[in-house]
Amino acid sequence: MVKLNCLIVDDEPIARKLLEGYIEKIPEVSLIKKCKNATEAYEALYETPIDLIFLDIQMPTITGTEFLRSLRRAPLVIFTTAFANFAVEGFELNSVDYLLKPITFERFYQAVQKAIDRKMPFHPQPIPETPDYIFVKQDSKLVRINHVDIDFIHAEKDFCWIFCSGDIKYFVSKHLKIFEEMLPPTKFQRIHRSYLINLSKIKTLKGNTLTLGSEEIPIGTNYRQLLMEKLRL
Repeated sequence: MVKLNCLIVDDEPIARKLLEGYIEKIPEVSLIKKCKNATEAYEALYETPIDLIFLDIQMPTITGTEFLRSLRRAPLVIFTTAFANFAVEGFELNSVDYLLKPITFERFYQAVQKAIDRKMPFHPQPIPETPDYIFVKQDSKLVRINHVDIDFIHAEKDFCWIFCSGDIKYFVSKHLKIFEEMLPPTKFQRIHRSYLINLSKIKTLKGNTLTLGSEEIPIGTNYRQLLMEKLRL
C-alpha cells in the first residue's frame, strides 16, 4: 500500500483542524506536521521527507504559490483555498488538484486518490511469450514441431503437408489459413495460395520461384510484393 507523508500548510486554525480530521480517515496518508506559514513548512521539509502538501494560497508574507515556486524539488501539492481565481496558476504549477473551501470530505478524498495514483510505481504488464512451436495431431497422439524445424507447408484442399528439416513431413487435416494465423508473421510468409514458407529457409530466389532445401516453390503473383518487402528487396 502506498503511504504518503504529508504536510498541512494553512494560516487558518479551523482549516488545519478540518484537514487533519480528513487525513485521519485515509490510511494511505500520514500527517507529519501542521504548519501555519511557509517558514514552518520549510523547516518541516528539511526535517522529514514529504510526499504531499495540502497548501493554502493566501497566507501572510509568502503565498502558497510563491512558496511552491521556491522549492527546487517540490513534493506533490493539493491547493486548498477560498479563492477560485488562482486555479489556473495552481494547475500551471503542476498541482495534483485545486480544492475550494469549504472542502467536503468526498472532494478531499478524490484529490488524495489522484496523488496516490501519481505516486504509484508503474508496473507494465508482461507481454506473454509467444510459443516457438506448434502441436499437430498424428494418428492418436500430438506431435510437437518447433518453428525452426519447419521448412514450408503445402496445402492440398483442406489438408496440409508440413515439410520439416531432415526430410520429415506430417500430413495434417487443417486448412493452410489456420497455420498462417498460428505461425509468427515475422518468420513465416504465405507466398502462394498453396504455400506457407519459413523465410529463414530460403536458399535462392529467381523470378517467380524460390528454393527451400531441394524444393522449388512457386511465388504467386498476388504474394510477390509482400514477400519482397519482407526480404527488403
